Amino acid sequence: MAEVDTGATRFGRIRARLERLDIAPGPRAWVFEFLLFGFKQGWACLFGGLMLALLLGTHFLYPTHAPIHRYDFLTLAALGIQIAMLALRLETLREAVVILAFHIVGTIMELFKTQAGSWIYPGPSMLHIGAVPLFSGFMYAAVGSYIARVWRIFDFRFSHYPPIAATALLAAAIYINFFAHHWLPDMRHVLFLAAILLFGRCSVHFTPWRTSRRMPLLVGFFLVASFIWMAENIGTFARAWTYPDQREGWHMVSVSKLGSWYLLMIISFVLVSLIHGIRRTDQIR
Repeated sequence: MAEVDTGATRFGRIRARLERLDIAPGPRAWVFEFLLFGFKQGWACLFGGLMLALLLGTHFLYPTHAPIHRYDFLTLAALGIQIAMLALRLETLREAVVILAFHIVGTIMELFKTQAGSWIYPGPSMLHIGAVPLFSGFMYAAVGSYIARVWRIFDFRFSHYPPIAATALLAAAIYINFFAHHWLPDMRHVLFLAAILLFGRCSVHFTPWRTSRRMPLLVGFFLVASFIWMAENIGTFARAWTYPDQREGWHMVSVSKLGSWYLLMIISFVLVSLIHGIRRTDQIR
């Protein structure tokens, strides 16, 4: 069962007060629902937003002769944010478990991808595994944190959700392809087709305020993948990591990377679904 936020966190109490406001139906209510939707989305993005702020802030302001390397500072700051969010009850333990799972999955991928030359971390660090500074796992964790938090905050329910085992197989195949395409034919087009076949009829039902809204899940994947692609541009601009074609100077990350992020979104979503569980609005026959 999904964990509905009814005051278990500080945000839950603020959310409950806002949702109890008595606003008559009409234009004012529409504006309020839109603003409340934005507020909830911003709260769901809290961990990722703080990480991006750290990347940009340290890019422009981190002292050249600081006692610790920039990457190590980022790792310690990310840990500090995580501890503070738990201590201040801004995050649930279940969400912390999601972050840990994504950190592990992301670090494994980073180890392989950096060795394969897909991207590099140009700065030095002490806290690293191979060529991968430990802060990098928190970038994947930020994605998992967002999905876990938005799932709870908006009380996700699903119609026409495919069998759990099939989604897990698809996520595993996508993850394997991220590694295997370096030696074998890239199967991403087949994986895109499989995703359409599996999730094509599925909709996510979410509640910004009083009324439940609906969105095709594939559209939701694309919207989140687009925001991750924009965040990746911020990360590379801040020289947190660099693609081979950016060594001579920064330029925007290729739009083709949206496909990779779309597939990663599916992995992320399925991982969170296995932790949160699926609440259905229909019965799949």
